[in-house]
Amino acid sequence: MSARNPGMKLDLEWISKVRVNTQAVLKRAQHIQKHKLAKKQWQAAWLLKAVTCIDLTTLAGDDTPSNVHRLCLKAVQPVRHDLLKSMNMHNKGVTTAAVCVYPSRVADAVRSLKAANSSLPVASVATGFPAGQTPFKTRLEEVRTAVADGATEIDIVINRTLALTGQWEAMYDEIRQFREACGDAHMKTILAIGELGTFANVYKASLVAMMAGSDFIKTSTGKEAVNATYPVAIVMVRAIRDYFLRTGHKVGFKPAGGIRTAKEALVWLTLMKEELGDDWLQPYLFRLGASSLLADAERQIYHHVTGRYAAYHELPMA
Repeated sequence: MSARNPGMKLDLEWISKVRVNTQAVLKRAQHIQKHKLAKKQWQAAWLLKAVTCIDLTTLAGDDTPSNVHRLCLKAVQPVRHDLLKSMNMHNKGVTTAAVCVYPSRVADAVRSLKAANSSLPVASVATGFPAGQTPFKTRLEEVRTAVADGATEIDIVINRTLALTGQWEAMYDEIRQFREACGDAHMKTILAIGELGTFANVYKASLVAMMAGSDFIKTSTGKEAVNATYPVAIVMVRAIRDYFLRTGHKVGFKPAGGIRTAKEALVWLTLMKEELGDDWLQPYLFRLGASSLLADAERQIYHHVTGRYAAYHELPMA
């Protein structure tokens, strides 16, 4: 992870002046999607880059120690060794960026990674994920419990009610307390953009989250009707850029929810490179929250190496 974002005093004047040109945002998002994507060996290289930025995730009601264990082993070896060897990447330490689980499964993930002799970070969702509607003390304790069990990254959710009603001071105070509860663990703040209503609200919520000390801002829980979309990403990364220009602190970005194909991953990398630059192509400043994306990325890499597409039984499950 990069240096922590210490945050800053809540600047309500900055927030009150926020305006978003919706048509310009939509036009920019369309432009990004029309870019020609890399092919052949260049595509394979970009897909490996995408793999190293994935927070490999399982957030299901039927999660068990065994499928968390399988997830961790896949995170440590996300692409088959023989495929990496064919690309001369077998000794480059290619792993996913982290594994992401519920707080109750953090200890299982930590044990599995330790047994695999891996220092891969364990991320945990918290604070009443996905709705954020549990009592504040409960949400705070959830953060502390996940950290105590070994999570080094915490994905918190905001209380959307506060954002929708413009209670920015209350939202700032909650996030600050979550940040304190995280201790040394890096904090990603999920905005649940599908429930914020407007681009202006998304931008304001992004600013407040960063002012409160978030190390990353994240689009969605993956449980809303609308998750990671390119227009919303444009708004959020412009907020990150403005915050960086004003404070000098770099905040990461994590789109999550509905990202399933290798092609989509390439578009996300293109967006980050064009909007924020090469620093935001590294896992300490860019993550892809996904569970099924890795399977398609590995399938495309398999095609690059062998000239044919793999049957599903030929690639290990995550």
